[in-house]
Amino acid sequence: MTMARHASALARLVRRIADVVAECNYAQRRMIDLRIAPDAHLADRDRAPDDYAEFLFRASGVLLHEPAAAGRAHGRPVG
Repeated sequence: MTMARHASALARLVRRIADVVAECNYAQRRMIDLRIAPDAHLADRDRAPDDYAEFLFRASGVLLHEPAAAGRAHGRPVG
């Protein structure tokens, strides 16, 4: 193998490792967001809020950030 092929293979390996780490980071952040969401602690989650104040409380958790159209075009996950 030439030096250029070694460098190319190493770059691909590093890119794959970085992708796995980024995916794990995203999953960890998403799991924490879902775990601390107010809706997760309700006894009857399928019940609609009784009033506007309860609606605001339920929606007070971290919301997903939707990336710009350019980011969505490249397959980036929302969050």
